[in-house]
Amino acid sequence: MAVAVNILVVDDEPDICEYMKTMLEASGYGVTTLTDPTQAIEKIRNEEFHVLIIDLMMPKMDGISLIQNIRKIDSDIAIVVFTGYPSVETAVDALKLSVSDYIKKPFDPDEFRTKISEILKRKGLYLNPEEELHRTIGHNIRRIRKDRDLTLKQLSRRTGLSVSLLSQIERAESSASVSSLYKIAAALGVKLTVLFGEY
Repeated sequence: MAVAVNILVVDDEPDICEYMKTMLEASGYGVTTLTDPTQAIEKIRNEEFHVLIIDLMMPKMDGISLIQNIRKIDSDIAIVVFTGYPSVETAVDALKLSVSDYIKKPFDPDEFRTKISEILKRKGLYLNPEEELHRTIGHNIRRIRKDRDLTLKQLSRRTGLSVSLLSQIERAESSASVSSLYKIAAALGVKLTVLFGEY
């Protein structure tokens, strides 16, 4: 079933919260972040989230304790643990609490997004096809542009499209016209169909 997917990120480092928010919103997800784990339970009770992404090492409350408390009120929600300090002990503790994945920081953003997508599919949730297409196009444009060592400004000059429009297309915040996509593909030196990936 296609739904608007909401993700809650709990990490005591504001920079990581900001990074996760930017990265996941670019994939079309709704993202809420918390730097205080003690606020998470109330947030989960009052709002609907499909995935929780929780850091293990936090002051006030560690990730395992937080997950134990979450499981008392929601046994089904998908939980992804991510940590800069992985250990066999915490991995075993997390798996006993039915977490969907245990990820070591730093991680590859593309692999992380793929894991989130797989978790959602296992839960029977995914973005609607149009959102998924915009996300795929944006992701492919950004990847090819970076492979070519081009800035948004340089791509803007080559296509005649504004930097802000190109940025919105890459972040899947704006649907691009066929004409715009043709200009982008030509500027990147690829066939138009390459931008659509598997679609």
